[in-house]
Amino acid sequence: MTSVTAGPAGAGRKNLVLTAMIFAVAMTFIDQTIVSIAAPKIQSELGLSSTGMQWAVNSYLLTMAALFAYGGRLADTMGHRRMVTIGVIVFAAASALCGLTPKGSLAETWIVVFRAVQGVGGALMYPAALAIVVNTYELRERGRALALFFGIAGGLTAVGPVLGGYLSAWTWRAIFWVNVPMALIAVVLIVLSKPVTRHRPAPMDYRGLVLIAGGVALSVFGFQQSNVWGWSNPGIGLSIGLGAVLLVLFFRYEKTVASPLMNVSIFNNRAFLVQNIVLGVAMTVFVPLFFFASEYAAVSLGQKPSQAGESLLFFFLGFVVAAQIGGRMLDRVGAKRPVVSGCAVAAVGFYLWAKQLTTLDFGKEQWMIVIAGAGMGLMMGPANTDAVNRASSLSYGEATGITQTVRNYASSLSLAILGTVMVTETRSHLVSSLIGQGMTHAEAVKAAGANSGSGDSGGSTAAIPHFVRVDFAQATQTVFYIMAGVMALAFVVALLGLRHGLQEQPEQQESDDDPAVAAA
Repeated sequence: MTSVTAGPAGAGRKNLVLTAMIFAVAMTFIDQTIVSIAAPKIQSELGLSSTGMQWAVNSYLLTMAALFAYGGRLADTMGHRRMVTIGVIVFAAASALCGLTPKGSLAETWIVVFRAVQGVGGALMYPAALAIVVNTYELRERGRALALFFGIAGGLTAVGPVLGGYLSAWTWRAIFWVNVPMALIAVVLIVLSKPVTRHRPAPMDYRGLVLIAGGVALSVFGFQQSNVWGWSNPGIGLSIGLGAVLLVLFFRYEKTVASPLMNVSIFNNRAFLVQNIVLGVAMTVFVPLFFFASEYAAVSLGQKPSQAGESLLFFFLGFVVAAQIGGRMLDRVGAKRPVVSGCAVAAVGFYLWAKQLTTLDFGKEQWMIVIAGAGMGLMMGPANTDAVNRASSLSYGEATGITQTVRNYASSLSLAILGTVMVTETRSHLVSSLIGQGMTHAEAVKAAGANSGSGDSGGSTAAIPHFVRVDFAQATQTVFYIMAGVMALAFVVALLGLRHGLQEQPEQQESDDDPAVAAA
């Protein structure tokens, strides 16, 4: 495997490569959550419909989930450094255009399209960036390196709502423009660090691309639209069902292709399969957490948009510290101990956090948030790293594409499903409270239907009655109890599915002397 040389100079170059890749992917993590906090302002100023605003948020996650496998395969066949650079440029250009969204009839289409293009840039960039980091560090060094990578990246996901709140106080357009200087720094660092990886040119499996992109897009679309159309709409079941069929066809088709988009035989590796199941389960909690915690802070705690994400800084504190511990544990004793322990700690943390939500006292929640963050930080990096380590050096991009497809697919579905739970629970509690206030059942149902959809108050939370705050907190509590249960499930899967011990370097499937293998 081509690698950066050892020693002080080699160590310095490795750190520069790691810094470059962190700057490259930082934009993708921030943008997973930063738009949600500014959504009311964007919708109001541009005159977007509720559906249009929903798709301005979701089109980004959807295109990333649908194209991660493609991005990973491109990185392995065209060169990791080339693809991460292209991805950064595409992402930055799309961000600038999102910030330039014109007012008027074109606004909705414009922002949805360029949010989707941001997702394309992220799908091209992220697998290549992670593959570069994995290629740069030796097997026994990767735990610590990727702990820093995932720790900072996860922390930036938590920072997104806070940054979004402050930037949108100036102008919501700044939440997109902030990506441009970050992209410039990333490109400069890539040029300076000159990361060296290997790739093998190969034909692209476009039939497989159509199948997986269509399957992911349709199934996620069905779940996302369930809140808008309602589960009784036949289009929801049709979309989800057709998406599932396409994904099954994709899996079967890939077994027959000489140069597949995704080498599905890698799932025969027990550790890779288990880690992807654990990651998929955990991501049903990780991304939705930021949305629901920010909404709870705004509605139930009455915080302003600039403050609504600050509770997540406590999550970030636990996450980053525990991520470093998890990375060192991975290098020292293998993946099972940090992954199993992290899932258990996260389950306890979310359970304790949920119990405190209805007190409406943030002071009582702080340490519970730190515990939940620590659990997620302890398990997430080792699970990701252990999964990617199972691939050969010429397939790191593909392996990353698979794990990221699983992660984003799971989080997109979960955001839609938990969103439905949240709306249903809020409406139910509001109906009971309004009947207690003297309304008839019919009046209460009508009033609850008009007000249960949200905390999209744009900052005017001071006028929210106390009983509404409590009802919203009770609905959030239900969602967080579900999250605790989900992490308990991840604990069981990791405990039963993973094996103790350090992983050995996988055998290389291609010779270093193979002329088809190129360095880039």
